[in-house]
Formats: sequence, structure tokens, C-alpha cells
Amino acid sequence: MQSAFYVSLSAQVSVDKRLETLANNIANAATPGYRAEGVSFQQVVSQTDTSKIAYVSSGKDFISRAAGELTKTGDPYDMGIVGKGFFGIRTPDGTAYTRDGRMRMNETGDLQTVSGFPILDAGNSPIVLDPTAGPPMISRDGMITQSGRQIGAVGLFAIDETAELTRGPNASIIPSKPATAVLDFVRNGVQQGFIEGSNVNPIHEMAKLIATSRAFDSVSSMNDMLDSSQREAIRTLGGS
Repeated sequence: MQSAFYVSLSAQVSVDKRLETLANNIANAATPGYRAEGVSFQQVVSQTDTSKIAYVSSGKDFISRAAGELTKTGDPYDMGIVGKGFFGIRTPDGTAYTRDGRMRMNETGDLQTVSGFPILDAGNSPIVLDPTAGPPMISRDGMITQSGRQIGAVGLFAIDETAELTRGPNASIIPSKPATAVLDFVRNGVQQGFIEGSNVNPIHEMAKLIATSRAFDSVSSMNDMLDSSQREAIRTLGGS
């Protein structure tokens, strides 16, 4: 009976974590460059008893790398990514990578994200434009031109498929392994005047949220049933 309580509790913890993740994805469905988050679960087998008891783990977070939809804005400071690359940005905690291509130039010419983080070139140095030369022209390989003069190039970075990802600011991610500069601009590149939306599918996430809510209710009902059975057993054994 006690084992059943613990198994039920482990299921409730895992479902609650999934609910939190789904709610966060839905809340960011309209956030440019946002990467959906998921939770992978595995079975944990207890060997404290002669009979093996399977519990559900609390779950391990993972971040989806699927691309979002590109939307044309016509703004010369907006950049979408074709392929699997990421923009590099300088944050207070170090370098992070994002697909949010909404950029701006400040009064000194620094190219920044909408949150004020510097955009990096392929050598991980901040990009500085000419504030008197007008809007930039940005080619597929990230090369920036102002008034017919090359200013620099926006860095595009590849992240190892085996790297674990954690969240950073500005819809960014921080990989567990160093990112490398993209050199193949046939399959990858920058598309000026576009921004990439979130890769969250709100309809699918809502359907998952409903199903997971029902699962949570089922686990809660099982807990109530187990509690009732235990109370009944105590009354019966106590009376005898």
C-alpha cells in the first residue's frame, strides 16, 4: 500500500512539471525566436525491496531546436535565419545564442538586440555600424554594407547536436559545448527584413495541456482512493 502512494506521488510530480512546461510554451507562443521546451521522463526502479517498484522520474527538460515561421517585416534591422544557425549575443553572463533577429542600432552605432545586448560577428566581437551612414544592407552570408562600404558581418553560429541547452535572456539559449561559426551559406544564411516567430504550435500545446490536466486529475483521484482504502484498512484492523 505504501509503495502505491509513492508511485502515485511520483506520477503527480512529473505531470505537474509537464503542466508547468506546457503553460510556459503557450505563454511564449508569440515571442519571436522562442524555442519550445519539453520534458522527457524515464522509469526509476526501486531495489530497496525484494519486489521491484517502478517510479516515474521528475523529468529532464529539453529545448526544441525546430525552426519557427519567418515573417516579412521589411525592417532593415530585422534578420531571420535560414537553416540551423543562431545569432551570437553578449550578455552579462557571457555569450548566448538566439533566433530572435529583431535588431537596432543605438546612437553610437552599436548593433544590439531589442533588449540591448550586443550582436556578435563570427569572431565573437560586437558589431559597430556607422550611425551616419543610414540603414544597413545585409546579405545572406551576414555581410553588412552601408553606403556601399563593408562594415562587418553578422556572425551565424552552429550548436553541436549533442550539446545540452539551457535558457538565457532575449529568447536565447546557452549550450553546454562551444558553438562554432557557420561557413556553409548555401543551406544556411541570414534573410534581412524578416523575423522568426516562436516554434511553439499553440493548438498542439493546448491539446497536450488538456490531456495532461486530465492525467493530473486521474492521479489525484487515485491518491484519494488509496487514502480511503488505507483509512478503511486501519478501521477494520483496529476493530479486530
